[in-house]
Amino acid sequence: MDFNGIALKRKARLAGLLYLFLVFSGLYGLIYLPSKIPQGGDAATTAKNILANEFLFRTGLVNGMISGLLFLFVVLALYRLFEPVDSKQARLMVILIVLQIPIGFVLEVFPLTSLMILKGEALKFLEPGKQEQVALILLEIGKQGTLSLEFFWGLWLFPFAWLVWKSGFIPRILGLFLMLNGLAYILEWFTLLLFPSYKAQMRVWAFPFFFGELAITLWLLLIGIRKKAETHENVSP
Repeated sequence: MDFNGIALKRKARLAGLLYLFLVFSGLYGLIYLPSKIPQGGDAATTAKNILANEFLFRTGLVNGMISGLLFLFVVLALYRLFEPVDSKQARLMVILIVLQIPIGFVLEVFPLTSLMILKGEALKFLEPGKQEQVALILLEIGKQGTLSLEFFWGLWLFPFAWLVWKSGFIPRILGLFLMLNGLAYILEWFTLLLFPSYKAQMRVWAFPFFFGELAITLWLLLIGIRKKAETHENVSP
């Protein structure tokens, strides 16, 4: 493999490494923390769970900010890798990520404000019971806002999938898997909005396709590029 091929593999593996960090961050925020700090049920129980695990709750806030930065670094690394493949689609991929990052940062304000209210550091004029209710409302707004981002989580995977498909240095099956992954996100988003009674069935159906991002992450990190594609010159512009 010549110098250009080595550089291409390094870019791929850097993108894969950053993507892996993003996957771990997502699992921590979306699966691990909710399992440790249940927020369902009445306001009093939710408030008790949060205050009993305050530090863990705060790590979720930090993780949310880190996830946003990681998302930006991931898409920039992918842009460097795929820009020679199709510059327009690579730019579209970046735009679709950049649009959602500020939204994610704003959404972190809601759980932080909820914690401040529960600790008596904000809205002190409210009675304790009212404070818990307001805090619960803010938490729910944050959750629903995160669900709204699921549309963008799916949308950016379409140009990404096209770039993988067209690249020639990554198996096309991974591009197809990414396309299905993006479609699963978007269909789940529409189901939650339009047919909420079917959300459980949709998640069961969509679950296998969510491994598309993990598959491309592991490929980029462990393999990088296929041996037959040694330089960007093998890729059609």
